[in-house]
Amino acid sequence: MPSAINAAVAQQTAAGSVPSPTICTTTEGTGGGTGGIYSAIISRNQPIIRVKEKTYEELHKKCLEKNILYEDPDFPPNDSSLFYSQKIPIKFEWKRPREICENPRFIIGGANRTDICQGELGDCWFLAAIACLTLNKKLLCRVIPHDQSFIQNYAGIFHFQFWRYGDWVDVVIDDCLPTYNNQLVFTKSSQRNEFWSALLEKAYAKLHGSYEALKGGNTTEAMEDFTGGVTEFYEIKDAPKDIYKIMKHAIDRGSLMASSIDDHLGFSYGSAPRSDIGELISRMVKNLENAQMSHPTVDNQGVDERPAWTIVPMQYETRMSCGLVKGHAYSVTAVEETIFKGERIRLVRLRNPWGQVEWNGPWSDKSEEWNFMNEEEKIRLQHKIVEDGEFWISFEDFMRHFTKLEICNLTPDTLEADKLQTWTVSVNEGRWVRGCSAGGCRNYPDTFWTNPQYRLKLLEEDDDPEDEEVICSFLVALMQKNRRKERKLGANLYTIGFAIYEVPAPDFMHGTKHHLQKDFFLYNASKARSKTYINMREISERFRLPPSEYVVIPSTYDPHQEGEFILRVFSEKRSLSEEVENMIEAERPSPIIFVSDRANSNKELTADEDAGKDGEKTHPDEKKVSLASGRGGNTKARDGSEEEKQFKNIFRQIAGDDMEINAEELRNVLNNVVKKHKDLKTEGFELESCRSMIALMDTDGSGKINFDEFRHLWDKIKSWQKIFKRYDTDHSGTINSYEMRNAVNDAGFRLNNQLYDIITMRYADKNMNIDFDSFICCFVRLDAMFRAFHAFDKDGDGIIKLNVLE
Repeated sequence: MPSAINAAVAQQTAAGSVPSPTICTTTEGTGGGTGGIYSAIISRNQPIIRVKEKTYEELHKKCLEKNILYEDPDFPPNDSSLFYSQKIPIKFEWKRPREICENPRFIIGGANRTDICQGELGDCWFLAAIACLTLNKKLLCRVIPHDQSFIQNYAGIFHFQFWRYGDWVDVVIDDCLPTYNNQLVFTKSSQRNEFWSALLEKAYAKLHGSYEALKGGNTTEAMEDFTGGVTEFYEIKDAPKDIYKIMKHAIDRGSLMASSIDDHLGFSYGSAPRSDIGELISRMVKNLENAQMSHPTVDNQGVDERPAWTIVPMQYETRMSCGLVKGHAYSVTAVEETIFKGERIRLVRLRNPWGQVEWNGPWSDKSEEWNFMNEEEKIRLQHKIVEDGEFWISFEDFMRHFTKLEICNLTPDTLEADKLQTWTVSVNEGRWVRGCSAGGCRNYPDTFWTNPQYRLKLLEEDDDPEDEEVICSFLVALMQKNRRKERKLGANLYTIGFAIYEVPAPDFMHGTKHHLQKDFFLYNASKARSKTYINMREISERFRLPPSEYVVIPSTYDPHQEGEFILRVFSEKRSLSEEVENMIEAERPSPIIFVSDRANSNKELTADEDAGKDGEKTHPDEKKVSLASGRGGNTKARDGSEEEKQFKNIFRQIAGDDMEINAEELRNVLNNVVKKHKDLKTEGFELESCRSMIALMDTDGSGKINFDEFRHLWDKIKSWQKIFKRYDTDHSGTINSYEMRNAVNDAGFRLNNQLYDIITMRYADKNMNIDFDSFICCFVRLDAMFRAFHAFDKDGDGIIKLNVLE
C-alpha cells in the first residue's frame, strides 16, 4: 500500500506556527448529468497531442499503399520493450495475432469487463481500471477507437488514446505481442481470438517505456489516464459514514471505482515491487507447460470460440480462505440494494482481473442467498453462476475485508450533488528543482518557502441556500509526473502533499504577487492542507474556505527531491489560479564607463594621482565610478585612504606601463586583495571566472580592462562580499543555494523562478552550495546583463530589439 505521513507531523515550525515555465489553462465545464461529465473532461482536452511525428492516419495510409505491415521503431518487438531490471533467461517470441490464431478479431461482441484476463505481469491495478472503463461506453470509445480491425484495411497498426497531464495523447503501436509456446504472456481476452485488451496493455506499456514499468501501481493512476478525471482515495476504516451513498453516487454518475486489500507485507502500490524476473519467468514457463499438458489435443492455431488459458499470478498477491486476494486490485462494477427475507440488503459487485478466483462467502455466485431471490430480481442484478472473476458481496462484508477504495470522478461534483453544477478547472504545470525550489514540507522551515507558489483567488461564494456560511468549495489535486516512466533510472514515487495559506491583506488589496518569504511561513498558520503526505502519483482534497486570495504550496515531504508536477484546482464558482512569478527587474544601474581612448584615460589617471596629493584635481571618469558604485563621497576622500593607495599600487605593479590587465592579471589582483580578508574563507578566484569578468566588463573588446573598469568591478565585489558573509553563517566559505534567492534580492535584483533554477544549476555544487567565486561570477553576470539591457532600452518600455552584432 502507499505509505502515508500524517500532515500533523509536517506542520511544526518556529514560533509554534503551522507552517519552470508554467502552463496555466482555465476552463469551465458542467457536471452532474452525462453530458456535463463529458463536457468537463473530454471537451477540455479536444486536441490530441501526437506521440509520433506522423499521425496514425498517415502511417496507416502509408502501410496500405506499400502493402506492408507496420513495425514500431520506438517500441520494438525485443527484450528492451519487456524488462529493464534483469535479463530474461528464456526467449519470448513476438507474434502478430494472425500468427497466434486463425481468425483474430479486435473486439468480439463489444468490449466488456469479462474480456480481461491477467497474465504474469503484476498489473492488476491497470486491468481493474480497464474493467471499470468498459462500463462507460463513451469513455471506452475515446480510449479505444473502435474503427480498427484485423479484416478491413489491416496493416498491423493500431492506436489508443490516453490522458497525459492535461492533454490527450495518441499512442501508435504495431500488433506484435510477446508469446511463449504460442500463448500470450501478458493480458489476454477470455476468448482466444480477441485482442483489444492485449493491444491496449501494449500501448500503455509503450507510454511508460516498458512492460516491466507496469508492475505494481494504483488503480486510480490508470483511471485518470483513461478519463482525465480527478481521484479520491479512502482508507475504508476511516471512511465517512455515508460511504455507501458516495459509492452509489459514483457508480450512477459514471465514475470509475476500484478497491483492494492490504497484504501487510510491505508491498506498496506506489513503488515497484522487488522481484526476481528469472523466478517470475520460470514460474510462468511451468504454468504454461502445465496448461499445455491439460490441453493435449489443441493445435497452435486453436479455435475462435475456445477460452484462452488463464494463468493466475501469485507472486505478490495472497489468496485468503474466503476467496479474496490480498495485495490485489478489484474493479467495483455495481452498487445495488435488494430485499432479502423482508429486509433491505446493500450489495457491492466486484471483479477480479484474473478472470477467476472469486469470493466464496454470502452472496457469492453459488451461495444459498440466491435461492430466496425471484428470477426477475436475479436478472436485474445480472446474477450468473460462472467462474469469470465477478461476484456480489454484501456491503458489510466488503467493509470488513477491504482496506482501500479508489474513486476517479469525471467531475468533482459527481459524488456530492444531484444537480447540475458549473466547475472552473485550472491546470498549472511546474517542477521542483533541487537546490532551488525543492524545499520539502513545513518540517523544513529554512527551505519550505522556496517551493513553487500558486495564487488562488476564490471570488464568489457557493450557491447553497441551505448553507448560511459564506463559503467557496474547491478541490486541489497534486500529481507528480513521469515517475513510472523513469523507473528504469531508479525513480519511485515521491511522498507529496500541499498546504494552503491566506495571502496577507496588504498584498491582497494592492494586487502584489511576489513570492512569499521565509518569515511569512514561520509566523502564519496554514488555512488548509492535505491530510497526509503520501507516495501516490496524485493526492487530492476537498476544501471549503471563505472568499479571499490564497497561496497553494505543493511540495515533496523531504527537500532536495527533483521532479515535475501538475496542480489542478476545481472550484464551484469563478476562481483564478496562477503561479507566483516575480517581475524581472533590478535597481536602476548606472551605465558602465565607455572609454574612447584608453591611453589618454590612463595618462590622465597617472596625472590625477599626482594632483590628488594637494586635492586640486580629480578625474571626471572617477566621478562616474563613484556614482556607479553607489557611493556619494568625493574621489579625494577615497584616494586618501590607505586601502586606496595600496589598491592602486597593486594594480600598477601588475598592470605594467599600459595600466591594463588581462584575465590572469585580474586573478592576481583580486586574490591578493581577498586574501587580506581573514574572515572570508575562500581559495580565491578561478582563472575561468576572471575571464568571464573581463568579457563582461570589457567595453572595447580588447580583452583587457583599465583601472576605471576594475575600480567599478571592485566596488561591486565589496558590496556583494558583505551580502555573501551575511548568509555564510557557518563561515564555511559557501552559502546554501536556497539562500541565493534572498542574496539576489538583497543585491537589488528581482528574478523569476526559471532564472533562479538556472542560477542553481549553473553555480551550485553537488551539495547544493555556492562558493564565493561562483557567487561573485553570478552577480557580475547579472549586473552586466541588466546594464546592457537598460543601455539598449532607450524608451524604458522593457522591450529591446537587437541586431546580430549586438
